[in-house]
Order: sequence, then C-alpha cells, then structure tokens
Amino acid sequence: MYHSTRTEGERWGMSNLDANTVFLPEIDGLSRANNIPYLPMAVPRDLHNKLKHFHGNHFAWFMGQLLKYFLRPNKDLQSFLDSKMERLRFKKPIVGVHVRRSDKVGTEANFHSIEEYMNQVEEWVVLRGGERRVYLATDEASLLKEAKLKYPDYEFISDEEIASKAGNLGTRYSLNSLYDVVFDVFMLSKCDYIVCTFSSQICRLAYEIMQAYHVDASMSYYSLDDIYYFGGQQSHNVRAIESHKKRNKKEISFKAGDLVGIAGNEKDGTSVGSVLHTSKIGIFPSYKVEDETLVADFPIYPAVL
Repeated sequence: MYHSTRTEGERWGMSNLDANTVFLPEIDGLSRANNIPYLPMAVPRDLHNKLKHFHGNHFAWFMGQLLKYFLRPNKDLQSFLDSKMERLRFKKPIVGVHVRRSDKVGTEANFHSIEEYMNQVEEWVVLRGGERRVYLATDEASLLKEAKLKYPDYEFISDEEIASKAGNLGTRYSLNSLYDVVFDVFMLSKCDYIVCTFSSQICRLAYEIMQAYHVDASMSYYSLDDIYYFGGQQSHNVRAIESHKKRNKKEISFKAGDLVGIAGNEKDGTSVGSVLHTSKIGIFPSYKVEDETLVADFPIYPAVL
C-alpha cells in the first residue's frame, strides 16, 4: 500500500499526462458548468458499442475494470488476502452479506435486521439450489452469533475480529483496519451474489469489482435501500420502453421514449422519478423503463492501445 501527502504529485489536468502521481479533486467539487461529459456514470463510446451486447450495467462494468487494476494488491497484501481466505475456508457457491451499522445507522441509513438480509439470501438459494453458505461482512461484532442462532441451516463464514475493530471508532482508522476493509471488499466481490445496502460505499465498491470476475453480474445483487449510484454522478435517467397512464395521484404518466429522472426504488415493483419534459414527480411501474446509458468521447492516450 502507498500513502502520499498533498505535497507530492501534481494537480489533475490534461497538462500533466507524464506525471507519476496526480491528485484528483473530489468529484462533488467538479462543477457541472465545467462541461466535463465523462463524469460518472458515463462510459467510453468505443466500449459502449461492445458492452451493449453482453452486460446489463455498462458503467458498473467499466468501474469494475478500473478498480480491479487500481486496487491490484502488492506482494504483501496478496499474501495477507490469500492466507486469511484460506484460514476462513472460503468456497462457493456463496452469498455475500454486508451489514453496515455502528455510526451509520440513524445518520446516513436506516437500521435493517438480519432477517431482511437473509430473506433475500434464502430466495436466491431456493431459486438456484445448492448449499446454504454466507460470507458475512459487518461492523456489528455480535451479528455473527445472532445469525448462527437464527439460521442454523446456514454455514456462515466471517471474521469476528474484523467486525470488532470496524465497530470501534478508536481502531477503525488504523492500518490493520484498512487491510480488513480491503479484505471484506475482496471477499464480497468474489461471491456469487451480494445482499447489502447501496447507501454503503463498501457495498457499491464490491458490486463494481464483482463485474470484473463475471461476464455479467449486473443483476447479482439485492440492495435493501438505494439503487446503484456513484457519488457526484451526472443525472441518472431511464427511458420509457412502454407508455404508462397514472392510476392514482401518486403516479406519473409518460409515453414510450420519454426520459425519466430516476430517484429510487420502492421495493414493491415501482420506482420514483420525474418525467424530464414535464418535471412531474411520482411513482411508476419499474418494468416500463430501462437505464439510459451515458456515453462520452473519453480522452485518448496514444500510448494505450
């Protein structure tokens, strides 16, 4: 792992393509007025033309490839990952469950019981068959014991030491805890299916890297709260593939071909959004729309084929 300070490296921009270390500004600070078309969730045009034939979430696939490369472990970290993975006896088929609690509950996200997660795990297992096995990543030290007590038919793979350190604000930001976070992300991304909350960056990160290990794992998840997003992203729009006429005051109407700004998923077969050309906000059947992929002409680097 490498840690640099702000005094090292150069500021991000097209004028320093030969720099070894570049500082990237926080994406939320990049003004839309800068007219940067390749901000998330845009994908390169040349990749989009290929991805549309085999993948259901082009941006997640694109991020997965980048992250797998950026976060590739050095020798020491790889040894740490391999030894811990062997000690925990990780094997497939397996569902990854990430439960983020501690300081996040009540500030950034709602509390979700272990039953809410396991209901989705059971649905996946019953649908596909196979062994009942879960990799449990959490910052709640007592959750593993609770899960084992309530679901004795399941094999739970988890590291209680990681959970204990992650839930302690005094040790959460230590180097050892950073290694543990990397390990949890690595393990979750190796699972066949993930049940988590997309309000957590760990969950979204694992989902993105997961795409690099499968041809198409775009639907290999269940989020108990948010839809997939990237912090600081451009507007997330969907396009209506079927017209809809509202049936009550809570719904909105649109015609096939209309763009709808998506705001969330109600978990009951409906989504929340606004029709762009009318600005009317309401709910609508989720199956009547599909994601509109943002495509942009990314800068081309001559040295990269």
